[in-house]
Amino acid sequence: MRIIIQRVTQASVTIDKRKHAQINKGFLVLIGIEEKDTELDADYLVQKTIGLRVFNDSDCKMNLNLNDVQGEVLIISQFTLHAKTRKGNRPSFITAAKPEYAVPLYNYFSKQLNKQLDSEVRNGVFGADMKVTLLNDGPVTIIIDSKNKE
Repeated sequence: MRIIIQRVTQASVTIDKRKHAQINKGFLVLIGIEEKDTELDADYLVQKTIGLRVFNDSDCKMNLNLNDVQGEVLIISQFTLHAKTRKGNRPSFITAAKPEYAVPLYNYFSKQLNKQLDSEVRNGVFGADMKVTLLNDGPVTIIIDSKNKE
C-alpha cells in the first residue's frame, strides 16, 4: 500500500461537475492499493499519517501533527500510484488491486484514520472520475510505502 500525503491549506474533489468533498488545512492523501496489501499495511499507514509532524510550531519548525493543528484529511483512491514504467512508455497497472479487493481495504484505512483523527475524514469515490484541486502548503509532499519502511 502506498500513500502520497500533501500538506494543504485547502483541497476538494469534484465528481460529475459537483463538489463532493472539501477540506481546509490538513492532508490530501492519495492512496494506492495492491493485491498483496492487508489491514496491517493500512494500520501502519494510518499511524504514520496521524503521527506525521509536518506542520509548523510557534518557532516555524515542522513539529506538529494533524491533531495538534486540528487538521482535516481528504482521501482519494489512486491506483496509478502502482504504475510500472520500466518497460516502454505506457504504464502497467498489473499490481494494482482489483476493486473487489481494494474497496474494503480503502474503507478500512479511512475508518481507522477517522477513529484517530479529531476531525471527520472526507473521501472521494472509489473508481470515479474525480477532479481534485489543492493548494499545497510549503509545498510539503511525503511518500510512504508500507512495503518499503524507510
